[in-house]
Amino acid sequence: MRDVSYRVALGGIVAALCLVTMFLAGVVPALYIVLPMIAGVLMMIIAEEVSKSWAFLTYIAVSILSMFITFDKEAALLFIMLFGHYPILRLYITKIPLKLLRCAVKLAVFNICVIGYFYVTVYIFGLDQMVDEFGEYGKYGAYIMLGMANCVLIMYDVSLEGAYVMYRRRLAPKFKRKR
Repeated sequence: MRDVSYRVALGGIVAALCLVTMFLAGVVPALYIVLPMIAGVLMMIIAEEVSKSWAFLTYIAVSILSMFITFDKEAALLFIMLFGHYPILRLYITKIPLKLLRCAVKLAVFNICVIGYFYVTVYIFGLDQMVDEFGEYGKYGAYIMLGMANCVLIMYDVSLEGAYVMYRRRLAPKFKRKR
């Protein structure tokens, strides 16, 4: 176990990088979905180098601060409800031995979060234009959007696996202390 100062310093650096990434979502609005995904990938560093519980604490800190700092509240909400905690939960989910069950759990967690995100966005933040946009697609518009969100999850999960492998091979050895 690493000492407390290392955990605090690494948590602060990753939190700052996440907040800068979330701040950029307000500067470059076209990337309001991609930047919360990138900030979520940074959570894997804390989970791997320190602990998963420390990663959840960092996630909570970044979530609270991103609601105050970022201009794009929708991007902050995407980080909070979808992409911030998923890389940490994914480390637990990958321990499930059956691949089919593992995929079902990933989809269940993600779909619960997407539906929660929809209700929070529409009914708490009052962005009723989301519901109006579904009207253009007919009565199946919500299901089409949920299917597209699941495609995004699959691509994000594959990207997380690639980022995790790259991290373990190239970056993790640089975090190890020389004695």
